[in-house]
This record gives sequence, C-alpha cells and structure tokens, in this order.
Amino acid sequence: MSFGLVSFGEALGDPAPVADVVGEYTDDVQRVLGYGYRQVHRAAPAVGVTDLAERAARRALDAAALPAAELDLLVLAVTDVTEHLYWDAAAELAHRLGLVDAEAVLLTQACTTGVLSLDTVAGRFATHPGYATALVVAANRTCEAYWNRMDTQPMVFSDGAVATVARRGHPRLRWLATEAVTDGRYAGFHRLDSGGAATPFGPGGDPPAALDGWHVMEFFDYDAEQFAQFARELDERAVRVTERACARAGVAVADLARLILVGDNERAMASLAEAHGVPLARTNRELAAEHGHLGAADQLFGLSRLLAAGELVEGDRVALISLGRGMHWACTIVAV
Repeated sequence: MSFGLVSFGEALGDPAPVADVVGEYTDDVQRVLGYGYRQVHRAAPAVGVTDLAERAARRALDAAALPAAELDLLVLAVTDVTEHLYWDAAAELAHRLGLVDAEAVLLTQACTTGVLSLDTVAGRFATHPGYATALVVAANRTCEAYWNRMDTQPMVFSDGAVATVARRGHPRLRWLATEAVTDGRYAGFHRLDSGGAATPFGPGGDPPAALDGWHVMEFFDYDAEQFAQFARELDERAVRVTERACARAGVAVADLARLILVGDNERAMASLAEAHGVPLARTNRELAAEHGHLGAADQLFGLSRLLAAGELVEGDRVALISLGRGMHWACTIVAV
C-alpha cells in the first residue's frame, strides 16, 4: 500500500514578537526568553481550532485542484480541547467543507497526533480498497482559559493549522512507515482536574487550569536527578521509535535528510538532535524559533515550509518525530 502527499495549506494566528507579549503570561520573563523563540502566533478570540483547520483545509484542496466532494477520508488531528465538549470537530469540519459520504476521524493524542495521522491514513487505505484520496489536517488552538501558552510547559505554544491532501499511488512525498509507543505511567501530566466525568464543572469560581511543570516535578518527588532521568528517557525513546521506523523504511538514521521535531525550546531540540546523532541544523529548529510550537501541526508545517524553501529534494528521506503528553512517541518516514 502506497500513498503520497499532493499539496499543503496552512492557516496561522496573528504573529507577535515573544519579547513584546511574554509579560502577559508570566512574571518570569527571562526564563521564557531563554527558550529561544522569537515569535508567537495567536488566533483572535473568536477563532477556534476548527476555524483554523477549515482555512488550512480549503487552501490544501485549492492547491490540489480537488473538490471536497471527491474526498474519501478526513483526518483531523488536534492538540488541545476543541470548541465544545460532546461534539466532534472532525464531523463539523467535514460538514463545513461539503464532504459527501466520506469518513471523518478525530485524533486527540496531543502533540503526537499530526505524526500519527499519516499512519491513520495508511491504515484506512489498507483496509478500504475503495479509498483513494484523504485530507489530513493538524491543528493547534491554545485554550487560554485552561492552558498558559508560555508557562504551562517550557515552550511557547502558537495557534495554527496545516492541511495536506494524500492520494493513493501518488509518487511524491510517499509515506514509508510509522512507529509509535506509549507509556501510560505519565498519563496524568498536565491533566485538567475538573470538567470530566469524575469531577464535573461546578457553578461559579475561576476556570480550572491544566497541571503545569511544577506538578510534573511532584510526580518525581521534586528530585532533580529523577527528573533528569525522565528527560533522558524522553530522548532515548524518541530515538528508539525513529530507529524502528527507519528499519521498516529501509533507511539509516544517519542518512535522513531532515529530522522534523516537536517545535520545542532550543535546549530540548538540541538534546534530541544530539541523541539521534544529527546536527541541530538538520532539524526544524529555525522554523520553531520563528513560529513557536504549533502542537500537532509542527511536523506537517516543517515539511511544507522546507519543501517550499527548496531545502528538500527528490530522493530525500525525512523523519517526522514527535512526543507528547500521554506519554506517546511517534515517528513517520516520508520519501520526497
């Protein structure tokens, strides 16, 4: 089973220099500036994740000259909560785009979801011989009522969506393999303690907040060495999942043209590149610094931008690598 990516479309929030707006999110300004981000994209208050997804989707469809009615499959991958509970944003997006008799899938495994979305397409194409064309949209819209885009995690979260059209048998940007692994010991990291079935929202009071990095430290008994070991494990498991994907794709890690990583802070990205034995310059570090962390959309954004800049050529093998709360690690290999 083979498919390739035909076109891309993106929709980003309004840009702002991090240095100009960081004071809105934390008093610890120097810590955030030390992450190395120059700019953040923030959507207007009335713009939801599904709005961003729709804009990106329409641009990808237009670039492919493809009517939405010809799609067989829509996969929407999101990082944060969508506009409503008890509501399917993928179904809403399919309706807005005018899909006819197509399947819509919503993926919600945080920052790994964009990488995993290509594996979802591969699986659907393998089990549904009649499916020929799919639309993948990866999107992030920070829910600022629950999540501080510069303080909940040691990175700067941007709002944006990237869409791509996938077609069975397309010869370029071919999906070769995806590997993923999950460690549920860490499922409680960044949990929102109110609003679920266990503890429904109550009347009045301030909105609850997602658990932040200090609560993560509590998991490790505030022991710096335990946390340092966890940080090493993040890199080690990412390397293992990359090696597994490369083995299936028949390529060595050292021969990869690019590693497109989570748009993390500079130190974390440098550490992950080093763990893979790859120079930081062969990653998407500069894109992350300029545009922030786009959640599930980081890898498709990086692939689209590097292609447009002429930094990838035919025959290159590219690894889309992600890790996210859950904890999940995932890697997809694409042949340019």
